[in-house]
Amino acid sequence: MPTPRIHTSHAARQRAYVERTKEARLAELQAKGLPAGAPIPTMPSWARWQAAAQRIRTLIDELASETQNYWDDRSESWQESQKGQDFQEKIDLLKEAREALEDTF
Repeated sequence: MPTPRIHTSHAARQRAYVERTKEARLAELQAKGLPAGAPIPTMPSWARWQAAAQRIRTLIDELASETQNYWDDRSESWQESQKGQDFQEKIDLLKEAREALEDTF
């Protein structure tokens, strides 16, 4: 027995497919906490970019805090060693990246 048709034509089947993929993309953005993109791909989507930048700032803040706590917990001799100084430079780079991102978005 043949499977009954769900769609009346190939065009109807294609429209249903396009609609399903749009809904899936929108659900993915919502799951990430981002607003939908611009309806025209060539238009900037400032709200989406600003939301992504905020997420990045939050991650950089967490990373900088954890690495600073790690550095603070080390002995004074380790902090003064080459490894400690290199580690502190990395923490400083994180802070600079955070400030640069703040100025951008």
